Amino acid sequence: MITRSGAGPLRRLVVLRHAKSAWPSGVADHERPLAPRGRRDAPAAGRALAEADCLPDLALCSTAVRARETWELASAQWGTPPPVRLEPRLYAADVPDLLEAVHEVPSVVRTLLLIGHNPGLAELVLSLAGDGLDDTLDRVRAKFPTSAIAVLAWHGVTWDALAPATAFLTDVTVPRGTAQ
Repeated sequence: MITRSGAGPLRRLVVLRHAKSAWPSGVADHERPLAPRGRRDAPAAGRALAEADCLPDLALCSTAVRARETWELASAQWGTPPPVRLEPRLYAADVPDLLEAVHEVPSVVRTLLLIGHNPGLAELVLSLAGDGLDDTLDRVRAKFPTSAIAVLAWHGVTWDALAPATAFLTDVTVPRGTAQ
């Protein structure tokens, strides 16, 4: 069940799993770049966020190459991208690590974009969502593929108040680019 404090503005946490990555031989996991499909899907994710009027005030992005490239290609679809903070804790993070990073976000931020990796991102969405619109929770439980976007809404004065089962999962989408 969702708990609403009744205090604080509506905030949105937009969770974006990095786009499809390549697996080049001899390249460390952290350094893997996007695959051709990922280079098509990341801009589609940026367009989807713009079309849904879900542009962030701040982005927290894993330092992994594939996450940084996802950010660069997605945010290039917007007129003026917001500030981005490259966050080493988001690489291979679990729910407590992800929440720790989110809890440090300044209260002036109303919409936060979090770009990282599975399984942590899917687990975070499922942990925070006390409920969801239509079949959104079932879709995340089934699969949270590359380029997937989940939007969680909640009311709170500060980001450190975001806790398990306090948000509402309003949307899940998996934007795909088209082959050139």
